[in-house]
Amino acid sequence: MRTRVVTGGILSSIAVLVIGWQLGGQPAVTAPAQQRTTSGSGTSGTGTSGSGSTSGTSDGSTGSGTSGSSAGGSATSGTFAGDTTQTQYGPVQVQITVANGKITDVTALQLTDQGGRSVQISQQAAPILRQEALQAQSAQIQSVSGATFTSEGYTTSLQSAIDKAGL
Repeated sequence: MRTRVVTGGILSSIAVLVIGWQLGGQPAVTAPAQQRTTSGSGTSGTGTSGSGSTSGTSDGSTGSGTSGSSAGGSATSGTFAGDTTQTQYGPVQVQITVANGKITDVTALQLTDQGGRSVQISQQAAPILRQEALQAQSAQIQSVSGATFTSEGYTTSLQSAIDKAGL
């Protein structure tokens, strides 16, 4: 009887290890980030454009760009920096480049920087988050497994930049 219990325990432990090993081999992407809703006002005009910048905020972020409207709808172009988001492991800030109302580039201006492991995780997560943002054309992107704080800070700052761009 004792031998059966020990053997059962060993087999159960091995099964748990194998399942964990199998799950560890999965891609580094997990469930989508929380859904956020935004509201804003549209821009109307007759093809005019303008640019502006904001400064003096507590995080020093700036944004500039142009917008106008035509028969096909509105188009925004420029570079917009999102607000700096404080995480448990340091600040995160991203900047987007928009051309004709489409996000063409996402650049991480700041990533978590407290501790060597945090820097390493952020450097691995940033390209994945960038790719997700460019594909989604929004801040509704999947977070990176093992980089939860970086992912949440990235999406928050990204949403801020998108809001500043009026997208």
